[in-house]
Amino acid sequence: MSEHEQGLRLFGKTIPLYLQILAALVLAVGLGVLLGAGNPSPQNAELAKDLAIPCSLVLKALRALATPLILLAVLHSFLTTDIPGRSGRRLALILLGNTTVAILIGLFVANVLRPGTWEKISFAGDAQGMTKQFDPWGLVESSVPEAVLKPLTDNNVIQLIVVALSFGIVLRALKSEQVAAGRSDYRPIEQFITIMFEAVIRILTWVIMLVPIAVFGIVASTVTLKGFAPFKALAAFIIAVLLALFLQGCYYLLRVRLGSWVKPRLFLAGASDALTTAFSTASSTATMPITFRGLIDKVGLRESSASLGALVGSNFNNDGTALYEAMSALFIAQILGLNLNLEQQLIVVLTSIFASVGAAGIPEAGLVTMTLVFTAVGLPTQYIALLITVDWFLDRCRTCINVMGDMTVSCLLDGKEPKLAMEPALEEAFVSEVD
Repeated sequence: MSEHEQGLRLFGKTIPLYLQILAALVLAVGLGVLLGAGNPSPQNAELAKDLAIPCSLVLKALRALATPLILLAVLHSFLTTDIPGRSGRRLALILLGNTTVAILIGLFVANVLRPGTWEKISFAGDAQGMTKQFDPWGLVESSVPEAVLKPLTDNNVIQLIVVALSFGIVLRALKSEQVAAGRSDYRPIEQFITIMFEAVIRILTWVIMLVPIAVFGIVASTVTLKGFAPFKALAAFIIAVLLALFLQGCYYLLRVRLGSWVKPRLFLAGASDALTTAFSTASSTATMPITFRGLIDKVGLRESSASLGALVGSNFNNDGTALYEAMSALFIAQILGLNLNLEQQLIVVLTSIFASVGAAGIPEAGLVTMTLVFTAVGLPTQYIALLITVDWFLDRCRTCINVMGDMTVSCLLDGKEPKLAMEPALEEAFVSEVD
């Protein structure tokens, strides 16, 4: 679902979500200035605290949706995705490699620039030292839940991974066996998981429609109580995320150049429509058909490669989202004056990889799975409220990287030989047309 499809309708026209958030930001800053801008009266201070309540409610709803969303997304992907054996193994390795590199790039930039140290911010109820200490044996021991549904109520990411993968692999195997035997007993389960997955996404869409109200409340409250100082750290965070996304884009071009017949110039020219659509809609799902056609018609890939990368890979390949969630965890830890050690950052890597799989292809969906990444290392999830104010913009940027990653996977799967002998002429003609 694109941003425009879920926008607010006013006077018969749909207002996109990003315009709603921009309007909320402007109005919130104005109200914050009127209420004191860092030096409020006691009455205005109480009002400012009340303004933050809608954001707290939205965050509670996101936390509640996070675990069922990821569990159902993984089960749905295992049951409904049709991937050939050899191509599937290669696709899995490429996706895992790209996502891991994206997270490592994000952690590297966050550790070097340390955007969270530009300005210290403290919220009510702040707790120092909330990060969990890394205990490898304890992690293994606690990875097996006491009850199958307990990870859903506890928001335990590691246990959720174990449950989701176990049931996903078993259900996939049972489906394959029944299909080979001409049986269809698996279909009710597949249909149930599909409808539940769509139901969770529908509820998530409703919650996301409330994000402009949450942004208005938290920005007005923050400006009233603390002035504009907290936004210095957010400016540093935006710069750090954009730099990391740029480096990930360079990595994609290098992978395409070394691992396929497609030249980077042709790749970028063929990706222009898809990237423009991704930035304007903030939805990889809405961009999917444009990505697919661009890979076939403009880049010249085989249809099988384009299908695996753009259509199948898009369900698992959310490198930009994984990078963003990992950087967000380090950013908030730096704001709190907490240092995540190497072991804790490895947990961030693991949970970000898994959480990115469950990120639905709709705007702001990364905010949902981010709650699980924060919980995994013991960071207070209320600080996600700070990120909501800039997520509308960074969401568009990371969606572009997600789409670019899908196209990279397709090119790598296509190999080093073009499908037509006339491919160089096609490339030259297309690039000259773009120029």
